[in-house]
Amino acid sequence: MAIFVVHEHHASRLHYDFRLEMEGVLKSWAVPKGPSMDPADKRLAVMVEDHPLSYGRWEGVIPEGQYGAGEVIIWDTGEFDIEKGGPEEGIIEFTLHGRKLKGSFALARMKGGRTPNGWLLIKRNDGYAHPGFKITPALTPRKLKEIAQKPPFMAADGDKKGKGKEKEKQKTKT
Repeated sequence: MAIFVVHEHHASRLHYDFRLEMEGVLKSWAVPKGPSMDPADKRLAVMVEDHPLSYGRWEGVIPEGQYGAGEVIIWDTGEFDIEKGGPEEGIIEFTLHGRKLKGSFALARMKGGRTPNGWLLIKRNDGYAHPGFKITPALTPRKLKEIAQKPPFMAADGDKKGKGKEKEKQKTKT
């Protein structure tokens, strides 16, 4: 089984970063309203750059002046199984085994929409469905104090598209 992680990201606007381990990286989507356990909620999910697998365990504060500046905390994590599809096909059907997100989901690429790289994150109607689901942020003042002590994320050498690349460049310049 592969891992998934959902980061609660307090950047210029609160959003949730939904990440699936695929092809040796974390394929990532920014979900403005966050994932839902309600099959009636079709959530916009904008595909963004891949992240290194090590980013799946990181939480902390991205410093001002850096892309994505703000607090990042793990909202949910676990394993998942792909039932069918992939990013190239424009549809991914999978089952999540997380602490908060469980059961069958799909990511479907939107065609001809106003949002480039737009997808929909959809909860399938199964035994884990929760009509009326409301997302609850995990970042509390106590957790903020804890994560503020952690160092910024630094991509490991050899990561193709790591969120730490810009920080590494700046570090070598000083």
